[in-house]
Amino acid sequence: MKSPEKDIFRDSIGTINEEGKRAWIFPKKPSGRYYEKRKIVSYILLAFLFSAPFIKVNGNQFLMFNILERRFNIFGFPFWPQDFHLIVISMIIGVVFITLFTVGFGRIFCGWICPQTIFMEMVFRRIEYWIEGDRNKQRKLDKQKWNAEKIKKRILKWSIFLIISFLIANVFLAYIIGSDKLIRYITEGPSSHLSTLFPLLIFTAVFYFVFAWFREQVCIIACPYGRLQGVLLDNKSIVVAYDHKRGEGENGRKKFRKNEDRKALGHGDCIDCLQCVHVCPTGIDIRNGTQLECVNCTACIDECDHIMESINLPKGLIRYASEDNIEKKAPFKLTARLKGYIAVLTILIGVLSGMLLLRNDVEARILRLPGQLYEHKANNIISNVFTYKVVNKTTHSIDNVTFKLRHTKGVVKLVSTSSDFVIPSQGLAEGTLFIEINKKDMKGDKVKLTIDVYSHGEFIESTKVNFLGPRSYN
Repeated sequence: MKSPEKDIFRDSIGTINEEGKRAWIFPKKPSGRYYEKRKIVSYILLAFLFSAPFIKVNGNQFLMFNILERRFNIFGFPFWPQDFHLIVISMIIGVVFITLFTVGFGRIFCGWICPQTIFMEMVFRRIEYWIEGDRNKQRKLDKQKWNAEKIKKRILKWSIFLIISFLIANVFLAYIIGSDKLIRYITEGPSSHLSTLFPLLIFTAVFYFVFAWFREQVCIIACPYGRLQGVLLDNKSIVVAYDHKRGEGENGRKKFRKNEDRKALGHGDCIDCLQCVHVCPTGIDIRNGTQLECVNCTACIDECDHIMESINLPKGLIRYASEDNIEKKAPFKLTARLKGYIAVLTILIGVLSGMLLLRNDVEARILRLPGQLYEHKANNIISNVFTYKVVNKTTHSIDNVTFKLRHTKGVVKLVSTSSDFVIPSQGLAEGTLFIEINKKDMKGDKVKLTIDVYSHGEFIESTKVNFLGPRSYN
């Protein structure tokens, strides 16, 4: 068991020094099998991220989160304010999904899928390596006085960072206002759309601040998911872990010496080279165990494997493993917690799928006009006035729309010059209508009526209303 003195690292974070000031991290450029796989995954996700707002499915943007107009497109499916319950279920599914993988595999989402990590490690950090060099050169440049070389490299780096931040801000805006609108704004010129230009510049400044200065502190300080990790992980969770039993041995770590029998001396396989620390993008020592700052990026695994290979020792001193796997050699298996999360996730996905199948492309809502009672007309006709709203969630307009009563003799009259109307694409039609039925057809002072919506005589939607009238004594 570790002594309290050795656990003192848990009282602070790697990006803050003893004086409470920012400790800038200069991670070594990673390389290895996991890094190559991460590059492939990252570039696929980057291509998806930049192309998703411009992909159309049945005329709908593939992904759009228009909070201002309360319109959302998820995988080409349009969602309106009336579909808010579907958005809520989708978000719950996302939370349960991430929770499930965190319980089973730690912060694998952070290291492999999170946009912050992908942009930081696979875009901005790689540009930094290209301009300023690897870890030692960056440290040297940072301590160097502001001469021509330093000014040239820093201005070049910051300029490229700013351009990329501006590009990311445009894509981010395409997710919010829609790609068609963004392209139109660009072609018409920024001076014609200052109300959009200012948010764009603010987004650019935020992204530049995050990737040029705040960097890994987003994962350590700002992101709530890092705090959630501490609650969800247990001894059976697969994380990036240091095999302390193999690495420490009976007498702890020791620097490598050629032709030395480390096992006979009681020393573990860890040669205390600190390469796993130097390559870490959050500045931690993975040998201290699972820590808040670890994002499971696998950079330390690749670096340690390279060192082990160079001194003819088995790889895997740092690897994906659980605490039980290291201590007890226990293989990974589904725990009761994981099975519970899988069951909940399956049920939620089933519910969402069923709701999506039952969801109509047209949604009608007819409500009584507030403050209005029924009207008694000639020939025992009772009339009620209603307002209607019909939402069209498709990308094409729907014309020749009419209302008809189901199972009830009566008429529906629109307050307009025409008996039908048009619902614009991805819009709504609204107005006022009268429903008239004979008094003898009423069984009480309130009757529930079903109104069907037709387009060119084809049924497309139905809704129910309460119709009021005098009590019948027939």
